[in-house]
Amino acid sequence: MSALPLLLLWVILLQWALGGGFVQGGRTWQHCTDLRPLDILSEVAPGGGLARGIRVFQAQGLRGFQLAASRPRSLGFPASRLFIHCDRFPEEFSIIVTLRVLSVSPKRNEYIFTLMAEESPRLLLGLRYAPGKLHFLFWSRERAGSWQTRVTFPNVSLSDNQWHTLVLAVSGQSFSLTVDCSIPKDVVVETPFPASLSVKRASFYLGNRRRRKGVFTGLLRQLVLLPGADATPLICTTLNFRVATLSVPPVLQDQSVKPASNEVLTPPMVKTDTKVTLGTRPPCTKQEKAQLWFNASWRGLYLCNGSVWISMLEVKQRLDYVEEYQNLVTNSETMGIEVFTIPKVGLFAATASRYSPPGSAIYKWTDGKFVPYQNIPTYQAQSWKYFTIGKKIFLAVANFEQNERGQEFSVIYKWSRRKEKFITYQRITTHSARDWEAFVIEGEAFLAVVNHREGNNHNIDSVIYRWNPRTGLFETNQTIPTSGAYDWEFFTIGPYSFLVVANTFNGTSTNIYSHIYIWLSGSFQLFQSILTFGAADWEVFHIGDRVFLAVANSHSYDSVMPAPSNLYAINSSIYELNITAQMFVKFQDLLTYSALDWEFFSVGDDSFLVVANSFDGFTFSVNSIIYRWQGYEGFVAAHHLPTLGCRDWEAFHTPEGSYLLYSSAKEPLSKVLKLKTT
Repeated sequence: MSALPLLLLWVILLQWALGGGFVQGGRTWQHCTDLRPLDILSEVAPGGGLARGIRVFQAQGLRGFQLAASRPRSLGFPASRLFIHCDRFPEEFSIIVTLRVLSVSPKRNEYIFTLMAEESPRLLLGLRYAPGKLHFLFWSRERAGSWQTRVTFPNVSLSDNQWHTLVLAVSGQSFSLTVDCSIPKDVVVETPFPASLSVKRASFYLGNRRRRKGVFTGLLRQLVLLPGADATPLICTTLNFRVATLSVPPVLQDQSVKPASNEVLTPPMVKTDTKVTLGTRPPCTKQEKAQLWFNASWRGLYLCNGSVWISMLEVKQRLDYVEEYQNLVTNSETMGIEVFTIPKVGLFAATASRYSPPGSAIYKWTDGKFVPYQNIPTYQAQSWKYFTIGKKIFLAVANFEQNERGQEFSVIYKWSRRKEKFITYQRITTHSARDWEAFVIEGEAFLAVVNHREGNNHNIDSVIYRWNPRTGLFETNQTIPTSGAYDWEFFTIGPYSFLVVANTFNGTSTNIYSHIYIWLSGSFQLFQSILTFGAADWEVFHIGDRVFLAVANSHSYDSVMPAPSNLYAINSSIYELNITAQMFVKFQDLLTYSALDWEFFSVGDDSFLVVANSFDGFTFSVNSIIYRWQGYEGFVAAHHLPTLGCRDWEAFHTPEGSYLLYSSAKEPLSKVLKLKTT
């Protein structure tokens, strides 16, 4: 049981036993706030009304208060409305804030709230935001020579026009800030928070310190004072950490009001920053983020998330069957495919060719087909990875073999807008590289390579590189021991970042542990180990609020154990995150045949997994299978697709429909399949 329920229980039992108070020296003592959450924001919206200088503004589907700089005093109320039984601020407490900060100039400070003495300009307590910093201010008699103590939390980035939830916990000299339920930032100062801060004849002010300068320009959705406890365990109980809620004023809560049949609903007092575009598909970039597009022909309403249009309301499609759409002739057998879109240029597919020459080809989607676009020299390429850093566009290839001069390296290519081609940007020494993974953590870009082996040694380090914006190059950041690894997969859960490796072979066995790492204190640290069997791929996906992780097991071999009747007919497994246990637990086993890849995709409301079955022990001509999500039943086989040495699957969408593309490691031919829907 957490500290808060125990303390609440103690207070209730004490008051019940003593008739509602504790008698000492003829005087009855009561706790100042009864340990209940105090909703500061609701005090300026009593009974659903709004104080002058406040309006409701909607952004990204959530409502918040926007405060007027011209009326700072109208945004205040007496502290006595919250502190009913006494006039002392609690010695230990948490402050919970949900806000959306607009871009703030480097020299500007904005107050989220303050507690001010009415008869003087003294600031008793306040929370102030500056670009990259959060300041907690309080007045204390214990500080010599000054009346104000400032506790600063550095590296707090909120000015991204996104919703964030902050929990500030205060206890004596210890101050802890948790942003979006991430790892707390702890600060210890010499001056403790006062044990008896008087709030007599004091007032709370929202978004200001009783003057126009420094008024908060963003949106406030939640501002709660919780006496006596760290509120983090109460807040961090959902996967949507950015908008975790303890108490929100009723006027900001979702309201289910149905409009008349021919009427568009516009909630009273609510201003929205959303626009609706009609006609053909408009661009969806960061500039159009949170905008809507209505497609009359599809009867669909779509929301731009900054890169793609997300369906909000449409006639839902269902997968009926799969048909062969295009035979894509490749330079040689293909080990992997990467499908990507370059904004304002088009849709592309990069193939990782097994042999060189002639190298690997990049194809562009033109008139409903993939056509050759660019050829790049590669050396037994295994995979491609497309990623961006700011406005820069990159494509990295994992080369498995040395070049003609005996040099072994993989290459990062950069898109040239002038030439409209990928050009060589950076060469990185690798060892039989199998895969690249690109990701961003706390605003920093990383690139991780899987090194499969060095000579005959499969137990070597794979490397994580960090982008240096000053030099414009990737530099070694961390090495992680791997065993004949095939794949990295990066994913996030709330504020936490994870990296899972598919360990395949340690020199004697494929029956080895693959590892999940979590980002803590600037590096990846071991989180969980899972026994796998020649693991070739991990695929993470979400269904509703549930998080799954699927492994493709390729074969079971151990040099000191009797060989099974079939090394390649083996279960691949799906794991689900158990939040209570804080680990992934097995959810389902599926029989696969030397599985090398999983690909998750959706059609309408339905979710699917397709597996790349490559070899059944006798032939490379094996059916790969599409599994449909059936809820309680898990994934159930829905479509059997004839493939030859299937190595990789990619799902992609165009205005004409949805497709699957698979690569063959046994013939110079990849296939585009179209998903026929009803």
